[in-house]
Amino acid sequence: MATVAVPVKVAVSERRFHVWMAAVFVVTVFCGFGLNFAMGRVRGPLPPLVRFHGMVFGGWILLYLVQCVLVERGSIAVHRRLGWFGAVLSAVIVPLGIVTTIMAIRRGAVPFFFPTNIFLVVNVLGVLFMGAFIAAAIVLRKRADWHRRLMYCAALELIAPAFGRLLPMPLLGPWGAFAISGMLLLYACIGIGFDLAQYRRVHPAWWWGVGAIVGLPLSLGPIAFSPVVRALTGHLTGH
Repeated sequence: MATVAVPVKVAVSERRFHVWMAAVFVVTVFCGFGLNFAMGRVRGPLPPLVRFHGMVFGGWILLYLVQCVLVERGSIAVHRRLGWFGAVLSAVIVPLGIVTTIMAIRRGAVPFFFPTNIFLVVNVLGVLFMGAFIAAAIVLRKRADWHRRLMYCAALELIAPAFGRLLPMPLLGPWGAFAISGMLLLYACIGIGFDLAQYRRVHPAWWWGVGAIVGLPLSLGPIAFSPVVRALTGHLTGH
């Protein structure tokens, strides 16, 4: 009996861990953007598409928490049905994130501490990584160990903009993107640490997440300052 009980306890512990981390992600997002509004960084009425963008991204992270809670409570059938709505929502997120980024550049709404080409590449790569993790998680939905960790990595990509509002970005200068990646890496390491504590090994899904987190700032310069991206940002800004 003991050999059966241990895996069950570990499985329950893992599901609870993902619920707690999903709650941390939600708090991170709403603290980051709430602070943004509280400090008066948002001036004037936002365009309808930008408000819709905020609703979709905020809705996705809340849905992620709900889905983790459903799994923890054993409501797998509901989780699966709701998952298809999440898949549709995720399909909207990628193009919406790219369009909103382009709109911000055209509106002159890029934060002053971000060069326009850096802002473009950070946002586009971030949302593409998120979409890739979600797509992989959907493909591997029958393999719960992969599915939940890939969704965790997707959620990490979504909360990156919240850290852009929580960290003192104007003081960080060119190291801002690395600071955000450092916070995401910290959250990824919490997941890795949980695996090491429970299973004495690291699930390979985490290395994909870590690769994306580390790879983005390292590839940022070569991509952002390439002739193609420079020409594109020049076209968007009218320069």
